[in-house]
Amino acid sequence: MTPDELMNEACRLAIESVTNDWGGPFGAVIARDGEIVARGQNRVLLTGDITAHGEIEAIRKAVQVLNAEAPSISGAHRNDSTLELVPRPEGSPDRVPERARMLMGMEIYSSGAPCPMCMSAIYWSRLDAVYFASDLEATSRIGFDDAFQYEDFARPLGDRSIRIEQVRADLGAAAYAAWVDKSDKHPY
Repeated sequence: MTPDELMNEACRLAIESVTNDWGGPFGAVIARDGEIVARGQNRVLLTGDITAHGEIEAIRKAVQVLNAEAPSISGAHRNDSTLELVPRPEGSPDRVPERARMLMGMEIYSSGAPCPMCMSAIYWSRLDAVYFASDLEATSRIGFDDAFQYEDFARPLGDRSIRIEQVRADLGAAAYAAWVDKSDKHPY
């Protein structure tokens, strides 16, 4: 499929979400080499899950497709499909020499510019590119304004709109030590 066709599909999914009362006008597709790996659409109103944004749904489905044989939480081993370790890209500020591949080699097409949550998931999933149809200003005009989040993230913790404070650093240190001391850890 061409980039135009991929964006058309993302926007079709967005319209379907609105028409079916599933959620806002947000749809996304993840593609590799012009082929759709997964589709997602906003389903916040359908599920009551505030994280059910189009991009998040597409990422979740892509991982399911690529890790079709992944064990359940009670499974005895880790599935290596998207977790295969790859070297740190040249010029990367990452301190770890290799990490899990995740969704490298793929792109996401979205009907709107991703919100902060979706952008974080996109970074963590290591998608190569993000393409969107409607920008943040257009998204704000229809009542989905994330500007306050971007502004709040830039403030010191004590000045944010949500109370954020560190408690029991000793307990967190024990969890971190378990990771640091693990000889066969798998960076992701």
